[in-house]
Amino acid sequence: MRFSVTTGAAGPGLDPAGLARLAAQAERSGWDGFFLEDYLVYQGRTDVPTYDPWICLAAMAVATTRIRLGTTVTPLPRRRPWKLASEAVSVDVLSGGRLILGVGSGDGNEPGFGAVGEPVHPRERAERVDEGLAIITGLWTGRAVRHEGAHYRVDGLRYAARPVQRPRIPVWIGGDLLAPGVRRRIARWDGCCAYKGPPQASEGPITPADVRDLLAFVARERGHCEDFDVKVSGIDDPDGIAALADAGATWWGRWLAPGDPARIEDAILAGPPRV
Repeated sequence: MRFSVTTGAAGPGLDPAGLARLAAQAERSGWDGFFLEDYLVYQGRTDVPTYDPWICLAAMAVATTRIRLGTTVTPLPRRRPWKLASEAVSVDVLSGGRLILGVGSGDGNEPGFGAVGEPVHPRERAERVDEGLAIITGLWTGRAVRHEGAHYRVDGLRYAARPVQRPRIPVWIGGDLLAPGVRRRIARWDGCCAYKGPPQASEGPITPADVRDLLAFVARERGHCEDFDVKVSGIDDPDGIAALADAGATWWGRWLAPGDPARIEDAILAGPPRV
């Protein structure tokens, strides 16, 4: 099992320069990954300065050499797929092939949706995730992409820059693990970084039984679970983490809420759990 930290690019100490410094500390302290949440207004708090995660990831890539970097998750419906494809390739190249792209449908109540006319209906947001991923991964191949969908049209666009990673940058799916549509989407891609239950009514942490059930579902849908990642969090004791690893989870993550830079730095310097 590998270990990561996740925080928002928001608030004191979590601007691009601050996150680059923390990422370097995380690497020295033995962590395997550093992931950022992706908000325009952090959790709807207009008093908290929020920074673009892709600018922050670029700074973090320059400051590190080993740890994986990424988003968990980018709300794909409020990003232009072709622009996100370019940003992801740029960070993957800059980092020497260390990017993981986590995506989800986002929270329609976030100001970054409704306040600027982005789609808020759950079905439309889900459709845009699927269309967006088809476009993004198509552009990563270096071949011309033609797409005619309900929400996006691409007429022969070719993006020549290629990711370092092959066959592509890993795509992890977030969202509600209990939602059938999310589970089907998870099975089509490279990993799961979902939570359990809707954000406003969490069902608690993902358990070893949940991990086994998910992996069995993925195996039925695609015929195998090879090279499939499951990132979990919540359970924070050595025995519980070991049980998650035994069930098949490949990553454990610690979420560090923005707000207190000293607390975040102390948690990173303490290093990952000893399991």
